[in-house]
Amino acid sequence: MKQGEIVGEFLVPPHPKGISIEGNLVSLKPLVANQFAEELFLSNSIDKEGINWAYMPYGPFDNLEEYAEWIESFESGNDPVFFAIISKKLNKATGIASYLRINPEVGLIEVGHINFSPLLQRTTEATEAMYLMMKWAFDNGYRRYEWKCNALNLRSRNAAQRLGFSYEGVFRQMTIAKGRNRDTAWFAMIDKEWQRIERCFIEFLSESNFGIDGKPKTSLTSLTKPILYKLDNLDLS
Repeated sequence: MKQGEIVGEFLVPPHPKGISIEGNLVSLKPLVANQFAEELFLSNSIDKEGINWAYMPYGPFDNLEEYAEWIESFESGNDPVFFAIISKKLNKATGIASYLRINPEVGLIEVGHINFSPLLQRTTEATEAMYLMMKWAFDNGYRRYEWKCNALNLRSRNAAQRLGFSYEGVFRQMTIAKGRNRDTAWFAMIDKEWQRIERCFIEFLSESNFGIDGKPKTSLTSLTKPILYKLDNLDLS
């Protein structure tokens, strides 16, 4: 009978509650309403049509007070753990992301509740923010780093694979969000892949990869695509 490999010398990694992460372009700090709610609400308000909230189980928020109350509802909790993403260039918070489904005992952690305002979307800052979160997880001993999204959210699915997450399938009728069925697409990367994935980010984010027009010479997708795990690679023999 075939069994999984033995996990040896596994040390339980730390919980991310209360940490801050510093990058070259952005800082990630614990999300608290009295410090970041107004900046984020104003950044989000640029999205006049509320497209950012289409696949979220909450939002959009009608006013600052409502948004601040939402942040306050999880400030003291341990899961999810939210971060404000602060642009060093703009010197203000322009998006949020969180760790969730945090299970240090088996080395599992997920990134989610990702909501980038128009000021952060499709920027190198956004890429660095995601890199910093995955780097913290693997550097601290987590074995598996997950990304999940509404299966209809093609933008999120494409972003996951660009960032080096491998597609693992769809859980049908996993939940109900805003009165609608949600099938959930699963993506993940594991510690055995991290060294190669990190090299992709280091190459992509290096100053030499960007021309005078600010555009990358080599895309992150072209670097990570060869690493992605294929479902048919699973050996059940």
